Amino acid sequence: QHIEHAGVHSGDSACVLPPHDISEDHLSLLRQHTEAMAMALGVKGLMNVQYAIHEDQVYVLEVNPRASRTVPFVSKATGKPLAKIAARVMVGQSLRQQGLTNVPTPKHISVKEAVLPFNKFPGADGILGPEMKSTGEVMGIGPTFGEAFLKAQMGAGSMLPLKGKVFISVNNRDKAGVVDVARRLRGAGFTLVATDGTRMHLEANGIPAEKILKIHEGRPHVEDAIRSREVVLVINSPLDEQSQHDDLHVRRAAIMNGVPYTTTLAGATAAVAGIEARLHTPLSVKALQDYHSD
Repeated sequence: QHIEHAGVHSGDSACVLPPHDISEDHLSLLRQHTEAMAMALGVKGLMNVQYAIHEDQVYVLEVNPRASRTVPFVSKATGKPLAKIAARVMVGQSLRQQGLTNVPTPKHISVKEAVLPFNKFPGADGILGPEMKSTGEVMGIGPTFGEAFLKAQMGAGSMLPLKGKVFISVNNRDKAGVVDVARRLRGAGFTLVATDGTRMHLEANGIPAEKILKIHEGRPHVEDAIRSREVVLVINSPLDEQSQHDDLHVRRAAIMNGVPYTTTLAGATAAVAGIEARLHTPLSVKALQDYHSD
């Protein structure tokens, strides 16, 4: 399951295995669709399918009769060498003959995170979209989604904070969903700072937040707070046309000063889970082989 929603290139999205918040009904439907398409296309070997779920409806985005960049991640997460298994299928050895009669479902959680090169390109915007921008991938494993996501962020060079000020500025579409994120951050001991519209929405839902100026509103503003490391985490989804200029500078300031940031609500929710795991649970370390032997 991709962390970012459809519209972000799959190579730039973090993803988690097993899926962490898809209903069993939808998972069952995804399996049925995938098997039906594989049989109809006559695929022997690997096949890559991408789905989107919107308003309780499952949509097929694309189907490719080939391997994808997800194959090595899934192989490491499950302990099953998918490329080798697929190659044997292609030359006539069945899955049953290879002892693979059930879908492998590990007890641990694995998260793949993309490594993005924005800090090496002055002026580049850190927002994610359909064009792939990542230059590498890392993986984190843990007993919970939060711990696995946290380890993946650490591997990608993004250290989630334990205390300080979190800047929140989201578009109207994300305002309802950001309330839970903000409440959990407050519960973890963080101070919230927000632009006026987001601040009023949070306070209307009983979540106190300090007002911080947008760049075009005067100084000291949010970019100053990021550069001085007063802000330790940025949650910023693109806003209206006037704010897009400010948003670009906010994201650039976060990138150049090593401040973790997210431009999607799904990414913010995952980051909060990682922070909570870091605050409440000692990180465990175990060899990949030990996970699979368990």
